[in-house]
Amino acid sequence: MEVHNVDLTISAVRPNQYPQTNYPEIALVGRSNVGKSSLTNVLINRRNFAHTSSQPGKTQTLNFYNVEDQLYFVDVPGYGYAKVSKKKRERFGQMIEEYLTQREQLRGTILLVDGRHAPTNDDVSMYQWLQYYNIPALVVATKIDKVKGNAWNRQESLVNKTLGLDKQTPLILFSAVKKHGQAAVWEWIEKQTGVSKK
Repeated sequence: MEVHNVDLTISAVRPNQYPQTNYPEIALVGRSNVGKSSLTNVLINRRNFAHTSSQPGKTQTLNFYNVEDQLYFVDVPGYGYAKVSKKKRERFGQMIEEYLTQREQLRGTILLVDGRHAPTNDDVSMYQWLQYYNIPALVVATKIDKVKGNAWNRQESLVNKTLGLDKQTPLILFSAVKKHGQAAVWEWIEKQTGVSKK
């Protein structure tokens, strides 16, 4: 999809704050610092539109990005943030679960995992949770440019095996630096949402 216009509509914490449109929505989920903002920036062809941070747990709201008045990317707070209080983690968890299980406009989730390593227990739990609720998912292994080319197949197999991916869940290797995987991710988004390519 060619992206020319995009804006952050709202940073929401409650359902009554969600956009009142019927645009299809794609949620981005993953542990803190896995690269959700970087993926968003590559998909919308912007350098620093979605704020990236080295501080885990920086995203604490559901950020709705309006893309071409056709769909929303919804950046979800990262999981696995050890420095965030237990009470705040529980609040995040409730907010995320409420959105993912009750939002009618949601057409799918992009689950990001760090392509340099095996998925964490939290990653496995999130994938299983998405499966339990029958939420369509795409798994994106980020930071693959940090992995030597001859090890990509091994990493792909490791992610596949650790998560226990079914045949309905595609896996894409992605690099924000090289923009590797950008077209493939967009292809999945277009298929899930039915948005036009131009």
